[in-house]
Amino acid sequence: MTTAFAHFVRGNILASAYVQPLGAIAALAVALTFWAALYTAFTARPAHRLLRLIPTRYYLVPLMSLVVLAWMWKMAIHLLGRDGWN
Repeated sequence: MTTAFAHFVRGNILASAYVQPLGAIAALAVALTFWAALYTAFTARPAHRLLRLIPTRYYLVPLMSLVVLAWMWKMAIHLLGRDGWN
């Protein structure tokens, strides 16, 4: 995850997604959270109300599936010896 964050911060999104897809998505979520926090700070409007509009069943199962697939990808590239980005 830390390698994926490091690649993401430096603008190398493909490397971030290659070494750990879930880390790339987490880094994107952190970046989006920053902008949502700025929105909340400047407008004094709660941003969390928008999340209640989407039922949990629409994002929980795909998110958990993504977690499993990302770690399967990471294990596969590690076992094949291709876990570095050149």
